[in-house]
Amino acid sequence: MSLFNSVVSRTIMHVPGPVVGFFAKDYIAGPHLEDSLRVSKQLNDEGMLTTIDILGEFIKTKDEALYFKKQCLQILDSIDGRHLMYNLSLKPTQLGLELDRNFAYENIRDIVALAARKNNFVRIDMEDVPCTDDTLTFYRALREEFPGAVGTVLQAYLRRTISDIGCLSGAKTNIRLCKGIYNESRMHAYKDMALINENYVYCLEKLFQQKAYVGIATHDEKLVFEALRLIDKYELHKKDYEFQMLLGVDPELRRMLVDQGHKLRVYVPFGESWLPYSKRRLKENPTLAGHALKQMLRRKAA
Repeated sequence: MSLFNSVVSRTIMHVPGPVVGFFAKDYIAGPHLEDSLRVSKQLNDEGMLTTIDILGEFIKTKDEALYFKKQCLQILDSIDGRHLMYNLSLKPTQLGLELDRNFAYENIRDIVALAARKNNFVRIDMEDVPCTDDTLTFYRALREEFPGAVGTVLQAYLRRTISDIGCLSGAKTNIRLCKGIYNESRMHAYKDMALINENYVYCLEKLFQQKAYVGIATHDEKLVFEALRLIDKYELHKKDYEFQMLLGVDPELRRMLVDQGHKLRVYVPFGESWLPYSKRRLKENPTLAGHALKQMLRRKAA
């Protein structure tokens, strides 16, 4: 890790909000739903798909959960008449998982049911380890009821992930595979980045072998290369996978993949709760701050 990245990672949780906002502004659509729709339209026009996520997690009351449920339903309703190509990502804790498991499931089910009626799709995000079992249980149940309308996320840094892949085989399995961002203990997570990368490739190959649809979520060019190698090895069609990237990160790599004909989806977050999301992203991936500085210097040089 470079000195700059190391300093960002160690200090970001204590940095004032306005400073974090400077580094994070390219990675968040804005505070409002219309901001995410505007950014999605821009990306659609550039040949990319999007997934929209309202920021906020680990809520304290059922009223908060119902607020986020209403927002999720509104996101799905907002596609009507707009000719946009986006789907929805949501977090189980945002819908009440830590308050009442059944309450959270019914909230998520209502959202997935609306997505199914609209021929759209919901991605149930993976959060920290205490949420993993419930998230996968929710996904399996909803996949049976609404095949093709729901997917979930697996994290390559977790030791359990390769076993979870074995338990998720079946028709209409749809997985976003990412490295993982939550701070977990060594008991649960690999800490060595080289090992995490190796496990990412191993998990990706297992998912391809099981004929899952995979969202290959990475900005690591070496992992992109490995993914392309596996795509060739298994002679996959473009409909069998997509690449996924965060808003604002490595537009050159993003453009390269789109120009080669690969489907690419950009994660477009919005909402008032941008600060904790931004701090977590910058802490776990301080290179984002470097990207922000480069973008600023490019704009000044232009």
